[in-house]
Amino acid sequence: MILSLLLSVGAFAQTQPMPQQKVEVDVNDDELAKFAEAYQEIRMINQQAQQKMVGVVENEGLEIQQFNKMYQASMNPNKEMQATAEQQEKYDSAVQAIEGMQSEFQTEMENAISDKGFTVERYEKLAMALQTDQEMQQRLQEMLGGGGQQ
Repeated sequence: MILSLLLSVGAFAQTQPMPQQKVEVDVNDDELAKFAEAYQEIRMINQQAQQKMVGVVENEGLEIQQFNKMYQASMNPNKEMQATAEQQEKYDSAVQAIEGMQSEFQTEMENAISDKGFTVERYEKLAMALQTDQEMQQRLQEMLGGGGQQ
């Protein structure tokens, strides 16, 4: 549960995504424009979530890099976490606080999606299609104001 939030936020992700199969989806410009609005709101929520999570980690007295190493070690059963008892206690406290905030972030994202007339499933399907559909990516970039002729 915490991993999905951290990866979506990007605060602690340090790996490249795996190549994915192309997802075919029909989307008109009106729906894509609403998706773009929801996408921007979710990005803002993610940035705020990231700042809050970094704040939690730092308030516990851990550096982000140290927290990342401990988190990655906790996710890998073949890797031993190298931490003092005090570091482990700080880490556990930070993880507990972040997990406690997760439902708040999830609700904010779901509200941003539904406020634009999407179900979470439809939004996720469009997001998955965007990862492999270059034409759709270009249309979205233009709607977000970042598209230009090359």
